[in-house]
Amino acid sequence: MTSEQAAVILNMAALPSLRAEQPVTKRVIDAIPAARANYQPDPVTRPAIELAWHIVTAEIRFIDAVIAGAFDLTPRPRPESIRTPADVVAWYDDQFTKAIDRLLRVPVEQLTKTIDFRGIFQFPAVVYLNLAVSHSIHHRGQLSMYLRPIGAKVPSIYGESYDAREDREARERAAGKA
Repeated sequence: MTSEQAAVILNMAALPSLRAEQPVTKRVIDAIPAARANYQPDPVTRPAIELAWHIVTAEIRFIDAVIAGAFDLTPRPRPESIRTPADVVAWYDDQFTKAIDRLLRVPVEQLTKTIDFRGIFQFPAVVYLNLAVSHSIHHRGQLSMYLRPIGAKVPSIYGESYDAREDREARERAAGKA
């Protein structure tokens, strides 16, 4: 891969995708009721708050790997200060902005460097940004399936969700009566 190709992938695919998906991920995490954040549908699954934490920390880990030229696989346990879904979203907002700022300062040649991921993949660094998006979408889908069983509404993800439509229609009916 050439530096020019890597720059095209970064600017035409990876950054736009990361920036488009981040608000969607935040909406799904924000939809978790704080009182039900420890819900897990099965003993082998993560509690909602832990799945949310995994999503956001893994995404930052992927971006950081591109910046550093290697993965730091040191565990990132959720700090005691991050107790609610809103705390996860606030951390994610802050860290995402910082990570993108750091990424934009990386020399384009760095994006072509081959990075090993656990001996499974060896890709040019820039490819891991698209994997970050795919990973987040995958786990966000899992997390969205937790929402209704805990009494939450599923936010719009790609287009209007059933719950968003129901809310919109209720507002429209109420406005028609006013």
